[in-house]
Amino acid sequence: MKVTIYSFALIVFFLGSTGFTYAQTDSAAVFDVAGNCGLCKKRIENAATLDGVEKAVWDMKTHRLTVKYNYEKTSLAAIQQSIAHAGHDTPLFRAPDEVYEKLHECCLYERLDKDKNSGEHQYSTTEGEEHDHDKHDHIITGVVVNESGKGDLTPIVGVNVVWLEDPIRRETSNENGVFKIKHEKGNKNLIFSYAGMQSDTIEVKDLHEVLVVHAQNNVLSEVVVSRKKKSTYIDALTPTRVEVLTARELFKAACCDLSESFETNVSVDVVSNDAVTGSKQIQMLGLSGIYTQLTVENLPGPRGFATPLGLNSIAGTWINSIEISKGIGSVVNGFENMAGQINVELKKPQNSEKLFFNAYANNMGRTDINLNLAHKINSDWSVGFLLHDNFMYNKNMNFSENGFRDVPVGNLFSGINRWNYENGKGTIIQFGVKYLKDDRTGGEIDFNKDTDRLTRNKYGIGFDNQRIEGFAKIGYVFPENRLRSIGLQLSGSNYTQDSYFGQNTYNSDQRSGYANLIFQDVLGSVAHKYKLGTSVSYDDYQEEVNAFNYDRKEVVSGAFAEYTFSPSEKFDAVLGLRQDYNSLYGWFTTPRAVLRYTPVSGTTLRLSSGRGQRTANIFAENISVLASSRNIDFASYQTSGTAYNLQPEVSWNTGLTLDQNFQLFGRESGVSVELFHNNFLNQVVVDYEDSRTVSFYNLDGKSYSNSLQAEFRFMPARHFETRMAYRMLDVETDYSSGRLQKPLTAKHRGFMNLAYNLHSGWSFDYTLNMVGQKRLPSTVDNPVEYQLPAYSQAYVTMNAQISKSLGKDKNFDIYVGGENLSNYYQKNPILAFDDPFGDYFDTGLLWGPLTGRMFYTGVRYHIK
Repeated sequence: MKVTIYSFALIVFFLGSTGFTYAQTDSAAVFDVAGNCGLCKKRIENAATLDGVEKAVWDMKTHRLTVKYNYEKTSLAAIQQSIAHAGHDTPLFRAPDEVYEKLHECCLYERLDKDKNSGEHQYSTTEGEEHDHDKHDHIITGVVVNESGKGDLTPIVGVNVVWLEDPIRRETSNENGVFKIKHEKGNKNLIFSYAGMQSDTIEVKDLHEVLVVHAQNNVLSEVVVSRKKKSTYIDALTPTRVEVLTARELFKAACCDLSESFETNVSVDVVSNDAVTGSKQIQMLGLSGIYTQLTVENLPGPRGFATPLGLNSIAGTWINSIEISKGIGSVVNGFENMAGQINVELKKPQNSEKLFFNAYANNMGRTDINLNLAHKINSDWSVGFLLHDNFMYNKNMNFSENGFRDVPVGNLFSGINRWNYENGKGTIIQFGVKYLKDDRTGGEIDFNKDTDRLTRNKYGIGFDNQRIEGFAKIGYVFPENRLRSIGLQLSGSNYTQDSYFGQNTYNSDQRSGYANLIFQDVLGSVAHKYKLGTSVSYDDYQEEVNAFNYDRKEVVSGAFAEYTFSPSEKFDAVLGLRQDYNSLYGWFTTPRAVLRYTPVSGTTLRLSSGRGQRTANIFAENISVLASSRNIDFASYQTSGTAYNLQPEVSWNTGLTLDQNFQLFGRESGVSVELFHNNFLNQVVVDYEDSRTVSFYNLDGKSYSNSLQAEFRFMPARHFETRMAYRMLDVETDYSSGRLQKPLTAKHRGFMNLAYNLHSGWSFDYTLNMVGQKRLPSTVDNPVEYQLPAYSQAYVTMNAQISKSLGKDKNFDIYVGGENLSNYYQKNPILAFDDPFGDYFDTGLLWGPLTGRMFYTGVRYHIK
C-alpha cells in the first residue's frame, strides 16, 4: 500500500455579527459548519443525515454543508442541532464543550467564540504562494489515517517519520495518529514508513500546513490549502459593511488606550482637541467624533459630558476587536448614528487569557500598567477583571518651548469587573461594573495648583473626573426554535467632572440610564428575518460654566422594527424604522435601509441610506473654547425647555461601497472604494470665524460632507502585508459670514502600512501618514503678531514598531517603537502664549502634531 499526503489548513471561520451565514430555499440550504479534515467530513455528513434529509455534502475547503431535505419531516434547526451534538459548531448551535474536547486530535478546530466578532479566527485562503519556509526552524504537525473500503477513517499508530536530510531526528505517530517533528534549515523531505506499507517520501512545501498522510487501497489524492490570519478584515456576507480590527492589529502599535488604537487605520482620524487639555476626538467622514456613535459591546460608550475625555478611559489591552461601520447603522442600536458607528468588543472571561500583563513606558515620562485576569468558576460561570493605570508626571515636556506643558500630568485609573453566565439551555447573562478616576493638571510648566489655581499668577488647567457604570446583558434562545431569541441590554452610569481653565470653571454631573429590549425571529424561513424592540434612555444633565447653570433632563423612549430579506448569499436587504419621543423635542422618525449585492465571487457592493438625530452638548463637546480668551455669550444659551435654546441636529447619510478581492502574484489582494454623503437638515454650528468670539447657532442654509476613500491591500512577499489608501474630503458649512470649508480638517490624506511577521516571533510594522493642508479659522482681526495664515502646512508622520515573542509558548513579548519619527510638530500650537490672560490667547487652533519624535518600549506576558 502506498502512502501519500493531504496538505490542508485548519481554516476556521468567523463570519460577521452572527458568526456564520447561510442561504436557504424551501427544501435546500447551504450553511457553514466548523471542521478541519476528512474525519470531520465523515462525522458532519453522518450527523446531518436525519430522517427526511436526501443529501448532505460538506466541502472541506469552504467548510460549507449543502443539504437537501423534506421540510415536512425535519427542519434546518434540527439538522444543525444534530451536527452540533456530534461536535461541530453551526450557525445556530455551538457544540458542547465536552463533546468537542473528545474529538480526534486533528479534528480540534479553533472554536467559534460565543460572543460576536472576536476577530481572532479570520483566515483567508491563498494559493500558489512561494515556499520559503525551509529557511527557519518550525514544528511540523500532521496525522496519519487509513480509509477503509466503506470510507471510514481511522488513525494509524506508530508510523515512523524522519527527515531525509537529517535521519537522526525521528518521531512516531501517537494513539491518535498525530505526529510532530522539528523542522530545521535545509530540511525539505519527510520519509513515512510503517510495517506492511510501502515507504514514501513527501516534500514539505509549506510549514503552515497540517499534513495528513492518507492511505486508501492505493487510491491517492492531494489537497493544498494555505492560510493567513488576518489582523483586519471586512466580512463580505454581512449586509452592513463592518471593518473589524482584531487584537493582532492593535498590537502593531502600543495602543495604550482607545484613542491610540486607530494609528494603523485610515478610516478613522484621532486628533487632539487643543494644545493643553490632552483630550482627543475621533473623526469619520470628515465630521467630528460627536457624529459617530461609540458603543462598548453595543451598549452606550462614553457620551454626553464624558465625550471629550472618553477615549482615554478604555485601555487598549482590554480590547478584543473594534468594529468600524461607516455611514448609517441599524435602528436596533438607536438613532444617534449620523456618520458611523464604532463598537468596541472587550475581552470576556469565558474565552480570554487567564492572565495578561502589559507594561509600557516612553521617553516623555509616560508609564502604563495593564492587568487582565479571567477565571472559569465552573461550566456555567466565569469572572474577569480588566485593570489599567496610567501615570504621567513629566511636566517639563514642551516641544514648542512656549512655556506650556504639552500633556497634562497626573494619574488615570480605570477598571472593569465582569461576570458571565451560560447554562447551555439558552440562557446567557453578562453583567459587571466599570470605574474611572482621572486627575490631571496642565498649563504653564511652573503652574502650582495649590497656590495658582484660578489666579492670574500662572495659567493652569485641571481635571478631576470620575465615572462609575453598571451594565447587564440578558439573553435567551428558545430551545425549540434556535432562530428565535430575546435579549435585554441595560446600563446605568454617573459621571462627574470638576475642572478649571485659567479663570474659567466647568463643573458637570451626568446621570444616565439605558434599556433596550430586542426580539428576533424568522418568518417561515431564514430568508426572512426580523427584529422588534423598544428602548428608553434617560439623561439628567447638571452643568455649571462660570456660575451659569445649564441643567436639563432628557428622556427618549421609542420602538423599532427591522426586516432582513436574504434570498441567497448574493443579496441582502435590511429595512429599519424607529419611532421615538424626546421629552424636549417631541416625536421623530428614523428610517434606514441597507442593500448588499455580490454579483460574482469576490465582488461586494453595498448601498446604505438613513436618518440620524442627536442633541448637542455645546460646552462639553467644545471644552477647548474655555481654554482661550474668546468671548462667549453664556446667558443666551441658558435653557428654557430645550438644550441651550438650540434644536436637535438632524442629518441624512447615504453611502456606496465596493469591495473587490482578487489574486495578485498568487496571493490574496483587494481593493475597496467608498463614497459617502452626509447632508444636515439642522446642525448646531460652532463658529470660530470671528477672531475674538465663539458662537453656537442653528444651521441657516446648507452643511454637508462628501468623503471618497480608496484602499489597496496586497502581499508582495510571504509574511509581508501592505495596505495603501487615499482619502479626499469635501466638508462645507454655511456660517453667518458665508459658506466655508470646515476648519482644521485636511482635504487630502494618504496612508501606508507595512507589516512583516516571522515564525521566529519577530514582527515589524511601519505606518506612514501624509496629511494635507487644513483651513484655519480667521484671525484677521487680531494684531499682526497674533495672526495666522489662511491654511496650515501639509505634513508627514511615521510610526514604527519591532516586537519579539519569546518562550516555548511565545507568551512573552518585548516591543520597542517610535511615533512621529519625522519629528514634525506645530511650532506655534498656542496663540498668544506669552499673554495667557490677555485678549488673544487661544489653545484651540491646533492643526498638527503637538509633540515631536517619541520612543517607547514595553513587555507583554500572558497565560492561556
